[in-house]
Amino acid sequence: QWKGVASRMFVEHAARLVRARGGRIANADITLICEAPRVGPHREAMTEILSAMLAISRDRISIKATTNEKLGFVGREEGIAAIATASVVFPGDVPE
Repeated sequence: QWKGVASRMFVEHAARLVRARGGRIANADITLICEAPRVGPHREAMTEILSAMLAISRDRISIKATTNEKLGFVGREEGIAAIATASVVFPGDVPE
């Protein structure tokens, strides 16, 4: 059912769910695990797109990368992996 659907749809849906419950996304931290391509040349564009998708400022987004030291499917360049974490604040949780 979800094959081929752009990941943007899932990110925007999650952000809408947070806002619908009165929450706000405080920040996002993304680590890409890949041997290639180099992330540096694409970091600014990725940050800009995520900023729009999450409706948070660019300075609240961290995007970094690491390799898998040639181990596993990532090391063989058969794919990439990502770890993404977002801090979400709901009313009454943390003083502003």
